[in-house]
Amino acid sequence: MLDIDKLNDFTQNHGELRRGQGLVTGTIALSLAILCFLGVLAFHFPQYLTTPELRKSYNVDVMRYILLTALVIAGGLSLVNIIFNRSRWLSSAAFLLVAASALLGGHKVPVHDFADHTPYIGLDWFILDLLGSSLIFIFIEKLFALRKDQPVFREEWQTDFHHFVVNHMIVGFVLLATNLMVHKLFGWAANDGIRGWVGNLPFWAGLLLIILVADLVQYWTHRAYHEVPVLWRLHAVHHSVKSMDWMAGSRQHILELLITRTLVLAPIYVLGFSKEVIDAYIVVVGFQAVFNHCNVSVRLGPLRYLIVTPNFHHWHHSQDIEALDKNYAAHYAFLDYIFGTAVKSTKLWPEKYGVLGDYVPNGFFKQLKFPFVWKG
Repeated sequence: MLDIDKLNDFTQNHGELRRGQGLVTGTIALSLAILCFLGVLAFHFPQYLTTPELRKSYNVDVMRYILLTALVIAGGLSLVNIIFNRSRWLSSAAFLLVAASALLGGHKVPVHDFADHTPYIGLDWFILDLLGSSLIFIFIEKLFALRKDQPVFREEWQTDFHHFVVNHMIVGFVLLATNLMVHKLFGWAANDGIRGWVGNLPFWAGLLLIILVADLVQYWTHRAYHEVPVLWRLHAVHHSVKSMDWMAGSRQHILELLITRTLVLAPIYVLGFSKEVIDAYIVVVGFQAVFNHCNVSVRLGPLRYLIVTPNFHHWHHSQDIEALDKNYAAHYAFLDYIFGTAVKSTKLWPEKYGVLGDYVPNGFFKQLKFPFVWKG
């Protein structure tokens, strides 16, 4: 029943999933089964597979309950599809992973004392972020859909999912690399007096300031990605997405991720914002990064001139001539109005997304090497 060739073809496919064939429920079952299997491994090897910062806030009993629930749903969906002969090749893979997870201990794997400060892969962050993001943002997209006929598993979703997986799995490396680069390149600029003043700002003042500082760097970095040809090679990968939704923002070349995070984190480190403010900023940037790519009809009236909304950022991804190289801000839309790069269209929404000329290939590995092989 397990057809490896079909599974390989499925993961490399870039078309949307049609309803009524068991592909949608099979994909959900397989995705949950994979997450369950990874979750069981994380319980077995927490020192290597979980993020140190997140371990401190875990309620293990809640994690076990989530794992058990996911195992039941994945097992149930896959079993129904197998019984009714709906994409058995897909659901069989899901059911085998559920069985393997159960044999490895399932939600009852004991957690003993383990060594700290070990090299790690952020497997837990990937699992929790995928579950949380999909549940929250798919619900929002269905509630406020811009393009109501766009399916959840739309065309090219596999490519974006591959980017999502890789960028989350290497979160430990990214954090380590960016922290090292920030300290090495910008440590000289840190001033105790300034850091003390900024660190003691009231919470809301500090939060508004950190977003402004980060977005000013983000704005000019983003603009450079568009205006400097060698940088555009990296950023073109992000712009190659043709359907906007919660997963679209994950399509980002790893080198761009490292460069941008290093440059944005530099002033945050140099200025010395408090831990509470930085934690709140991470929540804000995480939400906006996903929400502003969502397939939602949200403009927020006059507030759209102040903060970045999905409408504002959708225009940035547009192929419309009037929107090319516009709307660079990530948080504060007024920055584009100040610097003269805001889209001023009579239309409410763009018509088409993607790179003008459509020259970026599909597929994660093709996009990974694209900046180095493109002859444009």
